Amino acid sequence: MAGNTFGTLFRVTTFGESHGKALGCIVDGCPPGLSLSEEYIQAELDKRRPGKSHLETQRKEKDKVQILSGVFEGLTTGHPIALIIFNEDVQSKAYEPLKDVFRPGHADFTYFMKYGIRDYRGGGRASGRETVARVAAGAIAKRILEEYKIQVIGYTLALGGIKAQNIDLEEIEKNPLFCPDKSVVPKMVELIEQTRKEGDSIGGVIEVVAKGVPAGLGEPVFDKLSADLAKALCSIPAVKGFEIGAGFKSAELKGSQNNDPIASSGFLKNDAGGMLGGISTGQALVVRIAVKPIPSIAKPQKTVNTKGEEVEIIVGGRHDVSAIPRIVPVATAMVRIVLADHLLRQLAYLAFRARIPFPDFFKKD
Repeated sequence: MAGNTFGTLFRVTTFGESHGKALGCIVDGCPPGLSLSEEYIQAELDKRRPGKSHLETQRKEKDKVQILSGVFEGLTTGHPIALIIFNEDVQSKAYEPLKDVFRPGHADFTYFMKYGIRDYRGGGRASGRETVARVAAGAIAKRILEEYKIQVIGYTLALGGIKAQNIDLEEIEKNPLFCPDKSVVPKMVELIEQTRKEGDSIGGVIEVVAKGVPAGLGEPVFDKLSADLAKALCSIPAVKGFEIGAGFKSAELKGSQNNDPIASSGFLKNDAGGMLGGISTGQALVVRIAVKPIPSIAKPQKTVNTKGEEVEIIVGGRHDVSAIPRIVPVATAMVRIVLADHLLRQLAYLAFRARIPFPDFFKKD
């Protein structure tokens, strides 16, 4: 079925379910000759791995990645790179009482209506666990971007209404919430712990910033860089809103306030979020996503079963109180995937414009 592949030149296809044998991805279009190892990819996966702290689900998954193809002697070959991550701590029995009911806030109902069948074990393909494959693919995209000194940084901007006021990028990986403002981290932790005691969940806001992005990335009309970023980020489970730059605040501004003036030294501000006409300006890209509360909660909820009968359920299993912080590396990965794809597309234009000749192996000087 369609819908499992993303990208044009840098193409990512993910596979696997939350409680299946394994998850993984196939990445096609990665240029040859880049150094790449399982250890490099693992460093990104470890940021998303469940059970790292008491703030997260206690499902214990090592998320150890294996490279099956596309890398030879430590270098990418230009062929499809297949990555696989085996599930190890699956407890599907907790979901058996829910196999014939639709959990509120989940994709149970819509998947059942679309396919006539659904994998009820943890949400199957609709589970947030699918995103482990995206993070693995994003690590490969990161290697491509590193060659052009493009850096993508994601962090928790807000959690349950508590917002970071001071953005210090050095603080992001010093706390379990990937928050750039250390002064609000204790409040966020306290809120998570209190919400867990209540059997409830909370949402938040993630901001992703890309630095070093050259001007000119993005295609006109339907393949705008902004449009692809929106699709990529809104494809992540639990994402309910997307902003660029000033975002929804720009609707309250006048044109004279919203426009970014340009001087000989460059742009004087960045309410556009680094994109105009869907093409990068050379400024930092700034995007945000709104993340809804995790729908699996320990409070009674009204719903219906597959027969249409009204029932009341309490969702069992092991769940995060919030998709934050584990969704931060996922959002970062998706931005990297989009930028890698558009970078390769732009490099093709530049190669043609420069009329770069093909190498002749047999040519003699």
